[in-house]
Amino acid sequence: MALVERSLLGPGPTNAYPEATAGLAAPMLGHLDPEFLAMLDETGRRLRTVWGTGNLRTLPLSGTGSIGMEAAFVNFVHPGDVVVVAVNGLFGERMCDVASRYGAEVVRVDHTWGQPVDVERVLAAHPSPSIVAAVHAETSTGVRSDIEHLGAALRERDERTLLLADCVTSIGGEQIDLDGWNVDIAYAGTQKCLGVPPGLAPFTVSERAWHRRVEKPTTWYLDLGLIGNYVTGGGSGGRAYHHTAPTAMVASLHAALGRLLEEGIAAAAERHREAGEALQTGLQEMGLDLFAAEGNRLHQLTSVVVPDHVDSADVRKRLLNDYGIEIGGGVGQYANTVWRIGLMGPNAGLDRVELLLGSLRRILGR
Repeated sequence: MALVERSLLGPGPTNAYPEATAGLAAPMLGHLDPEFLAMLDETGRRLRTVWGTGNLRTLPLSGTGSIGMEAAFVNFVHPGDVVVVAVNGLFGERMCDVASRYGAEVVRVDHTWGQPVDVERVLAAHPSPSIVAAVHAETSTGVRSDIEHLGAALRERDERTLLLADCVTSIGGEQIDLDGWNVDIAYAGTQKCLGVPPGLAPFTVSERAWHRRVEKPTTWYLDLGLIGNYVTGGGSGGRAYHHTAPTAMVASLHAALGRLLEEGIAAAAERHREAGEALQTGLQEMGLDLFAAEGNRLHQLTSVVVPDHVDSADVRKRLLNDYGIEIGGGVGQYANTVWRIGLMGPNAGLDRVELLLGSLRRILGR
């Protein structure tokens, strides 16, 4: 069966950068080959640069972004720990679910979907939690929250609280400064603004968080202590086999990060901003309303209110079948009333904006 080419303008995955595709097609290396290990080390260094951190333990985990969420909680939640979770969309909801499965006493701070995290309400939820978790760029609603403000406020109040951030939709699409923002644990995915196929979860942990990890978590596969002995050599200079790393995926991520750093992180962020603002302006000129709160809208992922009397699924089907364009629907109670449009990685360009706007105008007759 021949596959057709799509313009993946949904919430992810996005189309891959050519460099990422070339990385997948490069000659296969073994997971203990010195060449591969050197590439893995450089991938970690490149991730540190993109994320704005000096964390030694910065690595791509084998699995999609959800593996990063799982690893964050299973390695750092001790039974009975209080974990405050800011919930302003689907992925905050998932944080609550995952944390509770590992024995956390979860304190939810619910927000209206489409609104950013309210730092003062998060602080008021508990005087001294072990972890505060929040989503930087909420994929389900297209809203950005101020992680810098949250990190500064937490650190000023209580040095013991760790800050955990979901950066799945922000990494590669905007400038991030994890160290400056006092983030202790962060995870991401490759399939959005990094422009890499799905399959890896960039992950980073600070030294102060590392010393508070669960020494023997209930999962063997995601035990960061064991994985660290392979990725960093455990401080001994040797590499202990843990699992067979997806070498082709690491090669793809390595190549895409190289492309991003060659463009420049600030330039890539500006490209995403320009495309996102052009899309949002065009949608509003068509008479469509945007879902996420003004002033906190992501550039890389735009949420749009489906007009009254318009069949959301039918429009998405026509975009796919007639124009080869994929966009996403909403989630939860907004499944049929919101569209999610991603301009991420190689799709963060004005040509994609014009393609999408022109196609929507024809379908909607606007």
